[in-house]
Formats: sequence, C-alpha cells, structure tokens
Amino acid sequence: MDQPPGSPQGPRDKGPQDAENLPGCYRHPDRETGVRCTRCERPICPECMVSASVGFQCPDCVRGGSGTGHAPAATQPRTLAGGTVASDPRLVTKVLIGLNLAFYLVQLSVGDAFTDRFTLFGRAWLSGDVQGVAEGQWYRMLTSMFLHGSAMHIIFNMLSLWWVGGPLEAALGRARFIALYFISGLAGSALCYLLADANQPSLGASGAIFGLFGATAVLMRRLNYDMRPIIALLVINLIFTFGWSNIAWQAHIGGLVAGVVVGYAMVHAPRERRNLVQYGVCALMLVAVVATTLIRTAQLT
Repeated sequence: MDQPPGSPQGPRDKGPQDAENLPGCYRHPDRETGVRCTRCERPICPECMVSASVGFQCPDCVRGGSGTGHAPAATQPRTLAGGTVASDPRLVTKVLIGLNLAFYLVQLSVGDAFTDRFTLFGRAWLSGDVQGVAEGQWYRMLTSMFLHGSAMHIIFNMLSLWWVGGPLEAALGRARFIALYFISGLAGSALCYLLADANQPSLGASGAIFGLFGATAVLMRRLNYDMRPIIALLVINLIFTFGWSNIAWQAHIGGLVAGVVVGYAMVHAPRERRNLVQYGVCALMLVAVVATTLIRTAQLT
C-alpha cells in the first residue's frame, strides 16, 4: 500500500482577522486559534475545545462546573464529538504506532512465513494449500492492517499516523477514534478484497490512515478552517496511489470513503442523538464491510 508522504498543516481560522494576529491557545501557546471559550473568553485550540450548548468551552471552565449550580463532577469535559477529554489525548495513537512497530519487528525476525500467514489476499496457493479470505481466513482483513513491506513503508505510515492521528484523537475522543481507525482500515481491506485480483497480496496501515485523512478534512470543514492544506495532502497521496503500479489503490479509496462517512457522523451528529447517530453509522459501515466480503467470497468459491 501507499506510504502517505506527509500530514496536514496546522489548522488556521478563516475569520476576517489576519492570521498573524491570531492569539495562541492558553494551554498550547504555539497553536494559533480564532476560537475562544464562551465562558472565560480564553483562546482555545481544537484539542482544548469542549462542546457546549452554545459554542465551545475550555477544560478548566468545564471542570469548574456548568455555571447552573451543578457540582463540578456533574459536567465532565467533552471533546467536539462528545468524547471524554483524556489526560493523554494521543494515547491510542501511540498504542497503534507501537502495535505496528511490534508487528514489523516480528516480520523481520520470523520472515516471510509470518507475513504470508497474515497478509491480505483473496484466494491463492500458498505452502502447498489453497488459502486466503475466501477460504475462511477472514482475520487477514484485520491483521494485514498491521503489516508493512519495507522500512520506508512503515516509516511513512507511522509519521502520517502520528501527525494526523494525534490531533484527530484529541478532537474525537479515544473510543470514537478507535472506531474510525478500524472501520476505515476494514473498509479498505474489503474494497481491496472485492476489486483486486484474488492472488494479489496487500498489506499496510494506509487504508486506515486514508480514513484519518478523510475525517480530518471533515473536521476542518466543521471548524471553518482553511481546507487547502488537507486538500493538497489528499491530492499528493492520490497521485502516488494511482501513479505507482505496486500500490493497492482499492484499500486507499475504501479507507478514505469510510473515513469521510464516519467522520461526518462524528462531528455533525445532533447533540441530543449523538451516540445513536455516531455508532449507528459505524454499525452500518461494518455491515457494508461484511456484505462486500460475503459477495466477493461467493464469487471466488
């Protein structure tokens, strides 16, 4: 799969104020922002924004109480998408990077036998036997997301995951970020399984990372940030995707589409039905993945 070469630049507000005069976040002074807490009016960046009934509040104001007489514990800090504000907003991103690196080290230690056992392909002769997803090895659609073909492959993917995943995890919350990542990756695997040759192997985290790109674009649009950096990033990656013959473009497109759909549900769900809409869309995407897999399996068997 592709090695995304970069990550979106830091989002910037599109208001009439000149970018040079934007204040820095009160918790992260190096991050310019045009959004302020509706209670204390301190500038806050996307990582510090807590969705409120009107606008956004900073974590300190939320921890101090709702302003309606409730005890401080009655109102927990929430992210833009409704997730809980965590003390380490990049924890899941770090764990995912660690898992990818661990799998790659095992690949280097064990060799092709390990990679062939867990990479994605539809149906092919391997080690004297017919193997593949069509033969009931459905786990390949998940395990292939943690395998990589070379050092440069995993380096580019992990840099992209760190640059894009961290801010997105902070904006969505841990549970929603995990759902987005794995659904995007599985959607990429499903489309690759459906459209690629049955004996074509595919591996890498790029499908999931393309999903993060798509969700980041939706988030930036939601916050009225400059869309040019993320659009440029997507264009560059799509040029690489379709310009190199050894790249599984199906996984990239599948992950990107899933990321946009799930990301839109995450950041645009109405507050009163937020969980129902967010996780309902995630469930529908998983149904689509299963249906696609069953259709292709029927074709190959």
